[in-house]
Amino acid sequence: METGLTYAATLTVDNAHSAIAMGSGDMPVLATPAMVALMENAAMMAVASHLPEGATTVGGQISTSHLRPSAMDAVVTATATLEKVEGKKLFFRVEARQGETLIGEGTHLRFIVDREKFMVKL
Repeated sequence: METGLTYAATLTVDNAHSAIAMGSGDMPVLATPAMVALMENAAMMAVASHLPEGATTVGGQISTSHLRPSAMDAVVTATATLEKVEGKKLFFRVEARQGETLIGEGTHLRFIVDREKFMVKL
């Protein structure tokens, strides 16, 4: 797996992504948990096609700031870039933008796991 892999995931903010629906606030704006999930999805997708058969990635840690609000119907894009690989640990830089405006940024750690072995642990 090589550093530099990147992926951009996009969503249009709707009621399902709102702070009200997610229980993280009481205003009709993009919920922080929805932004974080979009960032995680971008990281997962950045490396998905580079994994061995039967492998996937799981989130281990995310550190992020939600800097600006996004209203209903706003288009938000989260981009993840693989910055470092240490064995099964994958370190990403993540950011979310509404157009050119940075609305969130941070780092994300994912682990490469074997799907079957992982599910046995449940």
